[in-house]
Amino acid sequence: MSATYVVLIVLAIAVAGFVVGRHRAVTQHAGATEKPHSLAHYHGWWVFLLGSLPALLFLIVWSIGSTSYIDTVTTQKLPEQTEQSAIASRALARGMIESLAAGLRQLPDVPADQLPATFADLRPLLAERGVALPSETQDYMIPIAVEMNAMEDRASTIGGTVAILIAVAGVLVAISRIQIRARARNKVERVVLWMLMLASAIAVLTTVGIVFSMLFETIKFFQSVSPLNFLFGTVWDPRFAAADSAGAEGQFGLIPLLAGTLYIALIAMLFAVPIGLMAAIYMAEYATKRVRSIVKPLLEVLAGIPTIVYGFFALVTVGPFLRDLSAAIAGGVSFIQAQSVLTAGLVMGVMLIPFVSSLSDDIITAVPQSMRDGSLGLGATKSETIKRVVVPAALPGIVGALLLTASRAIGETMIVVLAAGVAARLTINPFEAMTTITVKIVNQLTGDLEFTSPQTLVAFALGMTLFVLTLGMNVFALFIVRKYREQYE
Repeated sequence: MSATYVVLIVLAIAVAGFVVGRHRAVTQHAGATEKPHSLAHYHGWWVFLLGSLPALLFLIVWSIGSTSYIDTVTTQKLPEQTEQSAIASRALARGMIESLAAGLRQLPDVPADQLPATFADLRPLLAERGVALPSETQDYMIPIAVEMNAMEDRASTIGGTVAILIAVAGVLVAISRIQIRARARNKVERVVLWMLMLASAIAVLTTVGIVFSMLFETIKFFQSVSPLNFLFGTVWDPRFAAADSAGAEGQFGLIPLLAGTLYIALIAMLFAVPIGLMAAIYMAEYATKRVRSIVKPLLEVLAGIPTIVYGFFALVTVGPFLRDLSAAIAGGVSFIQAQSVLTAGLVMGVMLIPFVSSLSDDIITAVPQSMRDGSLGLGATKSETIKRVVVPAALPGIVGALLLTASRAIGETMIVVLAAGVAARLTINPFEAMTTITVKIVNQLTGDLEFTSPQTLVAFALGMTLFVLTLGMNVFALFIVRKYREQYE
């Protein structure tokens, strides 16, 4: 029994319980002499919640538990010689068994007792269904995969049946307890409150989990590479790092990557912030409704363009244009590379314009009209009102918008790869190529590398660096916001 079907059946039972419960509450309220505590639809929602939530929670717990049990049983059934066979590890053998089990599900017309005993005979049958498995798959995996499918079928049947019974029982119990003075509204609101708290907890725990997952791998990395050499090193060349820590220390310098990240982001912000802010002020203060309804959506279209398209635009158009322009200025000698910090910064700035303009426009529009009227009533011109009243009042929100934009610039990857290259160098010349932290994270996690070498673990240290960087930006922005809010509250 598919989990999707079980969930749909449970929801259908809960919806039916909502209709029946609401109808029963309406019937009771119609003939009642005393005032009901809760409206009829609250009783219906209580029946729906009692019929769906316990069943769905049981289904989640059952699915996790049964999957863990099947994994344990499958691993125990692996022969001892797996360690010495062509398959290097038991984990790899188990993954191949899972792939084989998924492939066998594509053969519903072949009974389990009639399956070929060897993988050489089974492979053509799977190929007819479009299933391709590694040639290293061995014969002993076939019965294990068959039993895995059988256990999964039994577990899904048992779990689905119990979940449906729980849903039916919950609906019947909730309907039987519908009364005039039943506090259905309080129960529903309490459940909704717990659901909101759970959603908040999931968001917080997800952030904590991400941080700790990076932190533990970063600690492993620093066991091989000195933190001082990583944080203050000026050489980035992990390809030639030796396996021992002495040979690896000097090859993972963060400074070139951090400098490239901040340099490209700075140029992008210098290009995007003035244009975005001026566009926001124009749309909020000067543009007519007709012009605003046309210009604002057109600017926001830029935010919907994939970053890979911006990268192609930089690689094919902007980079060659700047190179040819510099050659024309310098008499045939190009001093601007096609892939450079300037190219990446300009194209990234174009991408960031809608972030600055749209967010700043919403913030400026939210400034109370009474502040504008007061300034104009005292004799100030429209431009003076904008400079001395509207913009200062909206400054905390604008700082937040710029922070969000800066975080977007720091985390960009595709534009940098195509427009600035992957060369990790330390330079102040914006006409030369540099790279960023995000590009090297992708490079270090690409390929068949194990998460045991410094060359791979350094990606987590780089990610942790980005996290600390953005956290510092948030703290600084919070300080600015609080400082300026004190002047207007």
